[in-house]
Amino acid sequence: MVQERFWVRAAVLAVLLCAAGAWDWCSADELEMLKLEGDLQVHDPVIARCGEVFYVFSTGGGRRGGIVPIRRSTDLLRWELCGAVFDSVPAWVAGEIAGVRGIWAPDISFFNGRYHLYYTVSTFGKNSSAIGLATTRTLDPDSPDYGWTDHGMVIRSTQGKDDWNAIDANIAIEADGKVWLSFGSFWSGIKMRRIDPTTGKLSTEDTTLYSLASRPRGPDGANGAIEAPFIVRNEGYWYLFVSFDICCRGADSTYKVMVGRSKEITGPYEDRDGTPMLKGGGTLVIEATTDNWKGPGHCAVLQDEWGDYLVFHAYHGQTGRSELKISPLLWENGWPVVAALP
Repeated sequence: MVQERFWVRAAVLAVLLCAAGAWDWCSADELEMLKLEGDLQVHDPVIARCGEVFYVFSTGGGRRGGIVPIRRSTDLLRWELCGAVFDSVPAWVAGEIAGVRGIWAPDISFFNGRYHLYYTVSTFGKNSSAIGLATTRTLDPDSPDYGWTDHGMVIRSTQGKDDWNAIDANIAIEADGKVWLSFGSFWSGIKMRRIDPTTGKLSTEDTTLYSLASRPRGPDGANGAIEAPFIVRNEGYWYLFVSFDICCRGADSTYKVMVGRSKEITGPYEDRDGTPMLKGGGTLVIEATTDNWKGPGHCAVLQDEWGDYLVFHAYHGQTGRSELKISPLLWENGWPVVAALP
């Protein structure tokens, strides 16, 4: 078993070294998706490492026991379901958002000595939405320090009042310890608020609602279809990954991942051609190119000692089911490059 794990890790590390440009004979054209096994029925994945184990959190749960399912792997290849964050939707939700049956789009981050899971409660197609927070000291379910504590609502948007939507949370942390929450879907696009690292709630020091990216909502068909922000730093720039177009329609989904970058975490973000993301700009990272897999999107980026990866879901071209996908991520001339979907 130990020997098998060594060779699996060696194979993944080889792909990572290639993706990081550590081997001269490897190019971006040779990148390949990792060949995953196990329980892969995932939607809106986000990933974190705790010790020697990787954990993926995602939308869903309930029917299989628990809400916000958790999957784990020691090699990024073989995944198993290992529990859930909640037994049921937190009690505070019913008093804020009517009709909520589940939890969407979790985000996982580590700061102030705890793992912070930000999650979304909403009803489809409306911006009556809220982002909540739960924390734990460890992600290892076998540890005596494991256990989720819910801290209630962090931020909400109200239908008829706000022109933004409080869903799809993502945490980014600056080197000086400043913590930022980006979020948003459709309406006026992607927003950001400063977070108090002690409480995990909104900062009272900086109350600005920053605008990061948006798309036109006119008759051209775009209809403001932008969501699922994820922000990482690389070589002096902050990179804002987002999903354009439509998810959640199985094989008819048109999701794709786009990116822009900025010197400052609060923007302005521009694509490779210099078009501001606040004016619909975005450089393509990944989209469907065959009938095998459709609608790749709602990505997370894992920056680990093994290298960088893009983690996302895509819909099977025949069954329409969403599935976990992971690609090595290469930075080429200052822009992210990933493998093509098979």
